[in-house]
Amino acid sequence: MRIVLFGYQTWGHDLLTKLLASDHEVVLLVTHPDGDDPYEGIWNDHVGELAREHGIPVVEREIPNDDELAQTIRDADADVAVAINWRRWIAPEIFSIPRLGTLNTHDALLPKYAGFAPLNWALVNGEERVGITAHLMSAGLDQGDVVGQASVEVGPTDTTADLFHKTLALFGPLTLESLEKMESGDYTPVPQDLSQASFFHKRTDEENRIDWSWPADELERLVRAQTDPYPNAFTHRGTERIGILEASVSKQVYGGTGGRIFYREGDGVAIVAGPQPHKGRNRGLVIQKLRAPDGTVLTGAEYFTRMGGYLTPYPVG
Repeated sequence: MRIVLFGYQTWGHDLLTKLLASDHEVVLLVTHPDGDDPYEGIWNDHVGELAREHGIPVVEREIPNDDELAQTIRDADADVAVAINWRRWIAPEIFSIPRLGTLNTHDALLPKYAGFAPLNWALVNGEERVGITAHLMSAGLDQGDVVGQASVEVGPTDTTADLFHKTLALFGPLTLESLEKMESGDYTPVPQDLSQASFFHKRTDEENRIDWSWPADELERLVRAQTDPYPNAFTHRGTERIGILEASVSKQVYGGTGGRIFYREGDGVAIVAGPQPHKGRNRGLVIQKLRAPDGTVLTGAEYFTRMGGYLTPYPVG
């Protein structure tokens, strides 16, 4: 089939590579211009460069809903469009131009985790599985009928980087399988149960700020969700901002006030955490590895040379 690809970053680059090796013909790439969002600098293999290397016309759009682009897509005479890691709403007047419409492959098990940063949010929330969904694009963002899904298990020590690599391997096979179904016409798309839908916004600095009233197991997942290469979960010691790279739930139960720098456990230091910490029923969060304000990576024991004092969400002093 003749395909228009709406693709961006490593996801788009990987899928274009798979499409180039298939029997399909990519006749146009629509991609976003390079952005300055910190998350856009992480998995940023350049799909536009790959397309140009193979003689595929490239159009850059932040918002892809103008008349000029619509005419370009009509001129491409595509059978279908495919969207992957596309960051903006595509209007029906655009996504309905190809004969078979547009297939969007989203890195979540829809209808849950529509929107942005689904892997980070899913890990924070303790999901046991994550995956991807290929669905027909509709007027509602990530709400179209499902053509296929694939999933992987979330391991007990998985970071979002681990989940990225696990799910990236699913995109090409599922998208190609879904295109085969669309080409044959021998399939029945499944409507999403939108009563189960959840939609998440982009993660920013605020979502990575540690709140010591959270239970330690939730904080440990937050650290794994935002460890390198993502912007790290962070806290403050006085005026110093500390990025947390590795952490675990403490072996002991600690009581007192949330954020108290309390006790050494191995190479880490346990911090009092959780709801109603004064009752002494909560595990603490053991900070095992951190990034100091000067960028140096240290163990918790190396940075916290004395016990006492508090870690706080905002700078104090």
